[in-house]
Amino acid sequence: MEPGLEVSVVPNLYDLGPDHTGRLFLDSVKGDLVVFSWLYSRAAFWLLDRDGIKGHLGEIQLKPAKDEDEDDAEKPPEEEKPPAIGASGSIPDRHIYCLDLRDSNKAEAFVSEVRRIAAECRDRREAKAREKAANNPAILQLGLAVNSPQTSTSEVPGALAAFTPEAMLAAAGRRWYPVIDYSRCTNCLECLDFCLFGVYGVDSLERIVTENQDQCKKGCPACSRVCPQQAIIFPEYKSPAIAGADTGVVGGLKIDLSKLFGGDVADALSMAVQERDRELVNDGRDAVGMAVGIPKRQDGKPQGPKDDLDKLVDDLDNLGL
Repeated sequence: MEPGLEVSVVPNLYDLGPDHTGRLFLDSVKGDLVVFSWLYSRAAFWLLDRDGIKGHLGEIQLKPAKDEDEDDAEKPPEEEKPPAIGASGSIPDRHIYCLDLRDSNKAEAFVSEVRRIAAECRDRREAKAREKAANNPAILQLGLAVNSPQTSTSEVPGALAAFTPEAMLAAAGRRWYPVIDYSRCTNCLECLDFCLFGVYGVDSLERIVTENQDQCKKGCPACSRVCPQQAIIFPEYKSPAIAGADTGVVGGLKIDLSKLFGGDVADALSMAVQERDRELVNDGRDAVGMAVGIPKRQDGKPQGPKDDLDKLVDDLDNLGL
């Protein structure tokens, strides 16, 4: 009921194929966009980007309540990260705000945040209009503005006009595939070498892409575990770190050698290899263990100081695994 805002409902973003009406509708929206989903905000934003629905990341002020233990816990120091490759193609002059519906159980919290976002977008548009007017003064002829807008917004049909609710809510088949967060991805191509199912490829600029998403094995997040920047998201996986939670939660993926050799099978690399081998066997192929696609094999890269992952691979080699 908020004036000036259009609302629509579509099925799960993750399941929408390129021809689904819900996805075509989202692609038709040219202005600022607020998306509600039961996905982490980072996952929803990069999922939309992957589908060609691009924009600048809008900052959300509605945050989930923190546990008391989380507030008291000592946070590890921020590490310097290598530069990410960033989103591909041109980014439209609009912002996309992604709200996680799990962040509050009160509707008022979301209504308040949408009102704040609407005011922020309006202020930004007005500021740009003032800047444009200052840089491009109107040319006057006989007292009339020559370069005034020819149509008013009321004469332009809304984005909803071409889509019926019934078409947009048509059932979509369930899917499973990785989503790449290009704000973190450094194009190291670890995922391309580790995945043996042809899911990944590179585009004309040699940038990593999810090329054959439907070749991904349902429920398997192995490539996400070996990504050094945690840039690979499986939005519907049970672990927040893999499902696209923010950095504070993702830090839990860091490899701990003592846990591995103490018998903890939850170590990221060890679990990734087990998951990949399981899917290979299910495909009627041979398990490869640590013999294929382990990060250490990048001989073309300059030698740098070894991190925990390098030490882990060395120790595994020494054990003959």
